[in-house]
Amino acid sequence: MLSDPHDLAHELPEHKDAIHALKTNNRHFAKLFSEYDLINKDVLRIEKGIDARSDEHLENLKKKRLSLKDELMQMIE
Repeated sequence: MLSDPHDLAHELPEHKDAIHALKTNNRHFAKLFSEYDLINKDVLRIEKGIDARSDEHLENLKKKRLSLKDELMQMIE
């Protein structure tokens, strides 16, 4: 089953301004945001069948994505 995109713009539209400000003014946030975005793209490519990876690899990517999202949310809030 394909999942919906989990990019932060779609996940957290109510925090769009805060995300933009943090990306612009906080290097650590910007680094984590970039890492989250890359992992999210990898997950979507695997789920769409563009890249072949093991189920274990996919699950590890999803766990890392969730961990990054939690950390980013703490910074946003």
